[in-house]
Amino acid sequence: MAEKRIYEVVFIIDPEAGDDEVMRLSEAVQKIITGLGGSITKTEVMGRRQLAYEINHKKDGTYVLLEVAGSGAEIAELERRMRVNDQILRYMTIRVDEDRRRADKLKARRARKAAKQPGSKKKQSAADADEMEEGYAA
Repeated sequence: MAEKRIYEVVFIIDPEAGDDEVMRLSEAVQKIITGLGGSITKTEVMGRRQLAYEINHKKDGTYVLLEVAGSGAEIAELERRMRVNDQILRYMTIRVDEDRRRADKLKARRARKAAKQPGSKKKQSAADADEMEEGYAA
């Protein structure tokens, strides 16, 4: 099987849908992903928010965020089904594993640089200072 990739999927549900309908749609999306071999690492219903612009004469919608680990076939099927669902106003899928890997590399590089610079070390505690003095005395 191909390497697992991490995706963030955000979709906006019609504001006329009730809370139970939002949960049903969210669970249906999760079943699609898990049924095709993917796994969901995070689910967040962000609630009703105002849209930046009208979509189908609607001014607000319920936002749902999913973090998905999978190969990509799940995402293709998920997007196909969201495209034909009338209650989902918009959706967006972003692959985030490469960006996170790049950010981790930069963070590690900055930490190494900071450790090399003598002026950037944190102040030593009194116990560390005492140990240093004992080392010099010997």
